[in-house]
Amino acid sequence: MPSNGYSDAELAAMMVNLESDLIERKRSLSSSAAEKILRNICAFANDLPGHSNPGVILVGAEDDGSCAGLAVDDELLRSLADMRDDGRILPLPSIDVQRRTLHGCEVAVVHVQPAPHPPVRFDGRVWVRVGPTARQASISDEQRLTERRRATDLPFDLRPAYSATVSDLDLHFIENHYLPKAVSAEVLAESRRTLEEQMRSLRLLSGDDPTNGAVLAFGRDPQWLVPGAYLQFVRFDGDEITDPIKTSERITGGLNDVLNGIDRLLRLNIQTRLDVVSGPREQRFPDYPVEALRQLAYNAILHRSYEGTHAPARLYWFSDRIWIESPGGLYGRVTPETLLEGATDYRNGLIAEVMRNLGFAQHFGLGIPLARETLAANGNPEPEFDLQHTWVRVTVKPSRPAG
Repeated sequence: MPSNGYSDAELAAMMVNLESDLIERKRSLSSSAAEKILRNICAFANDLPGHSNPGVILVGAEDDGSCAGLAVDDELLRSLADMRDDGRILPLPSIDVQRRTLHGCEVAVVHVQPAPHPPVRFDGRVWVRVGPTARQASISDEQRLTERRRATDLPFDLRPAYSATVSDLDLHFIENHYLPKAVSAEVLAESRRTLEEQMRSLRLLSGDDPTNGAVLAFGRDPQWLVPGAYLQFVRFDGDEITDPIKTSERITGGLNDVLNGIDRLLRLNIQTRLDVVSGPREQRFPDYPVEALRQLAYNAILHRSYEGTHAPARLYWFSDRIWIESPGGLYGRVTPETLLEGATDYRNGLIAEVMRNLGFAQHFGLGIPLARETLAANGNPEPEFDLQHTWVRVTVKPSRPAG
């Protein structure tokens, strides 16, 4: 099997194998088909049968394996690839989209790799493949998926926090605010599982121990376990780090507290000038657009390294610029060349999932492109990135007055 999926010969055989549970066929990418494709991406990622091989979705093939005659263009391939990052499937699946010709038929091929840390959810529901169809997982199915996860080679946010206990988490917030956003209402209504069982399914518990991600997101005192898990805000009265400090604040608490604290600080410190000469109505122009700073600051919390450092994320506000600094260099497939294009990879997959479920990240991979677009619309210069092995810093400068 090629590193990026099955060979043409293997795919051609799978295309006409109507009994295989490793392939799904769709004649087009209609709105109804898109929902079913998303369900099957989730199901293949969960790999309930334990094949440890990719699942395949063929777009442009009929149910009987014949050719649908679909024109497979770049727009179709982009639409399929974008399904990974729209935030409806969590944790993010690993997929690869290609154009192939099988039995003389042009098709779009989506390879879906088995997830290393199931269960994976689509819109709060766990989907699995049973024979040639996808269905919603039963409680026993979810239990099998949960037990399959290994405690070795896990990213930091999925490892057990052995020095913490369940009582160190804000269980009221998890039960009454997080679960209804992470799991569909119908599933919660039908569930007969305890709160601890549901937390294990959401990777908030590993056995009886909270995961590091659960402590960071919902801990009563996360900084006790991870001392650097906060944001340091400083506003300087000048252009240099040695100038007098006008105000400073340490934003602590769980993830919800830190992100809401960032939003509060941004709104307090952004200044707006009035333009009363450009037309009959006065216009307001902020020195920085709040959405751009919000996206960049949220990225600093999401993508930072929490392991092996006590350094906080930093937001330093000078009279002529803002620094937003995140501990840890670029991660995975994100490179200096692809960073500005919105390339995504996740050092902290569970933190990304929590941020999405809490409403702080709507569509993965849009943070930096959205910040750049919003800055340009407000008249701010392009943000400047300083990429080091142990930290990433973005510098944002204020908008230029008209005229």
